[in-house]
Amino acid sequence: MAYFMFIDESGQDHHDSPYEVLAGIAILDDDLWTMIKAVHDLEMKCFGRKYRDTRNEIKAKKFLKRKTFRLANQMSTIPLESRTMLAKSALDNGEQVTKESLTALAQAKLDYVTQLLELCHQFRCKVFASIVHDHTTLPDEDHMLRKDYVYLFERFYYFLEDKHDEHQGIVVFDELDKSASHLVLDQMEKYFKRTRKGRTRSSLIIPEPFFVHSDLTTGIQIVDFMAYILSWNFRSGKLDKTCRRELDSFLNIIKPLRYRTFREINDGEEYEIWSISVV
Repeated sequence: MAYFMFIDESGQDHHDSPYEVLAGIAILDDDLWTMIKAVHDLEMKCFGRKYRDTRNEIKAKKFLKRKTFRLANQMSTIPLESRTMLAKSALDNGEQVTKESLTALAQAKLDYVTQLLELCHQFRCKVFASIVHDHTTLPDEDHMLRKDYVYLFERFYYFLEDKHDEHQGIVVFDELDKSASHLVLDQMEKYFKRTRKGRTRSSLIIPEPFFVHSDLTTGIQIVDFMAYILSWNFRSGKLDKTCRRELDSFLNIIKPLRYRTFREINDGEEYEIWSISVV
């Protein structure tokens, strides 16, 4: 048995999002295909067709941008059956959209995100994340695995360890360009093979990740929404930048997906550790 952890980033450009986030969502292998089918069914329910094609991609920064909320609120709530028909029309006939079809499409996008996050509860997923308070504190050394990755793998390891060696962890990344992918591979290999903690954690986390296309991989699409919402609205400790209040309802669905555990660290004192950490 194994848990797949799909990993994606948000805010790396340091412009469109307040914080840089490395996020992961863990899904049990037995649940993965059933969940994928449920997400596909949700796509048909909301849009009347597959949203993804050569022109469209399911991305948080497109679905949850401020314009989507403005369009969704320009009319009253449209009943589901009519909304789906109108949303499909907007996607099929982009050059001939009406105010009503644009409203329906925006409402469908927000409903899709809500139900997508609720599916994560239904399928017992867990969310992990490293939120970088100040990106200038991350080491700019190619040979070292960045601290946000280390924290993410540490939390994932604790989660697997609490399963009493019954599950392995399989890491799946959104594909980077080839040089960046090689860099991550090299850093992970050095961390898991040459550091004491890394060698210990390689007993449960398989150190060689898979790289996939985000637009073709449902797990990456899900964690893309998680990372985006956490960047904008998760606040704890030093995280004090302005939130987007319209995203609060989504954050409230994500919060219960966190994993909490306890570990004795250094002096033997027991510490509470959450799967979302601030770096």
